Amino acid sequence: MALRKKMPIRERLRRAGLSRNAIRMYLLEGAVELKFKTPARPRKLDLYVGRLFALLLAQTRKSRTERRTVKQMHADLA
Repeated sequence: MALRKKMPIRERLRRAGLSRNAIRMYLLEGAVELKFKTPARPRKLDLYVGRLFALLLAQTRKSRTERRTVKQMHADLA
């Protein structure tokens, strides 16, 4: 029972990111619906996606010696 699909419970915990009890319940009952769904939240970088994409695209077009370092790009964003 613990090795359903030949994978130990601890490995399932790591891959699923669920609690040990939730995994054990799934293994005992076969299929369990999760009661809590994580809501969609804005990511911290969503505000800067456009600027980051434009900055990185501009840097890829430059030669290696003309490119700015990551620290310099961070200073531009901050």
